[in-house]
Amino acid sequence: MKVLVTGGAGFIGSHLCDLLHDRGYFVCVLDDLSTGSYSNIAQLEGKDRFEIVIDSVLNRSLMETLVKGCDQVFHLASAVGVQLIIKEPVKTIETIVEGTSIVLSHARRYRKKVLITSTSEVYGKGSKVPFSESDDTVQGATTTRRWAYAAAKAMDEFLALAHWYETRLSVVCIRLFNTVGPRQSGQYGMVVPRFVEQALRGDPIIVFGDGEQSRCFAHVKDVVEALANIMSCPEACGKVINIGNPEEITINQLAERVNELCGSDSEIKHIPYEEAYVEGFEDMARRVPDISLAKRLIGFEPRLRLDDILLSIIEYFGKEKGLPLRKRDKR
Repeated sequence: MKVLVTGGAGFIGSHLCDLLHDRGYFVCVLDDLSTGSYSNIAQLEGKDRFEIVIDSVLNRSLMETLVKGCDQVFHLASAVGVQLIIKEPVKTIETIVEGTSIVLSHARRYRKKVLITSTSEVYGKGSKVPFSESDDTVQGATTTRRWAYAAAKAMDEFLALAHWYETRLSVVCIRLFNTVGPRQSGQYGMVVPRFVEQALRGDPIIVFGDGEQSRCFAHVKDVVEALANIMSCPEACGKVINIGNPEEITINQLAERVNELCGSDSEIKHIPYEEAYVEGFEDMARRVPDISLAKRLIGFEPRLRLDDILLSIIEYFGKEKGLPLRKRDKR
């Protein structure tokens, strides 16, 4: 079976490509390398059953050729990270909405199964925790750029489900909660790699806001295994499915735990959201997934706990980025 992975040189996409290739699939990657990196998939180039195309998901004629020539599409190409979304809102909206529209239109024509990656950001300012797929979503004002990403991803879901309703196109939408692991960069504001790098360098660990906002972190290997398994589950078609790890931690606790596991004595410093992003920035107080649907459909259960996740990232920064494993080496 041949699969097309858009955004396959990104953090999550590259791990998905590794898994699919290991399972015997022919993997074709499309990525413009705007936020992805060739180094993420360099280990696959030159192998049988792998090819990479450096181009944009917005290239309609190319996308038609690639979609027509594959059996399934994993659509991960997207703008990523709050900082990028704040800085480049036009690119964020156009890449997400137009890119998904192009993928779905060609998949509809050639009857290809599609997995669309969405986000927990869609839940917006909802306060019902844990978040379930059937819960109402509460979006912020259109004058606050931060919500452009959530609104664009929500439109992706509406469009995908519309294709399912009208022509029974085999499509599934996955709402990813915070996914972390090796190869993730802190360049676009991702909190865990940013904290780890700061702690290993002995720099202050910078917490945005009061740090009492909480998040749940899933390891990328658990997540990509779920994505691959969902595509093999006929019952998942036409559904929106949460994928994440319900283990909750505040950002203050996360900073303390990273410091401890790194063997660092970095100062934990708080700065207001306005200084980190823009004036009027809004954030969610909690973001916890209800994963009961994924558990019912594919038996999904995250295997890696938070400490194991953090240690894998610390080791990655130590080995791949050359950062010193500080006092932790001496214990």
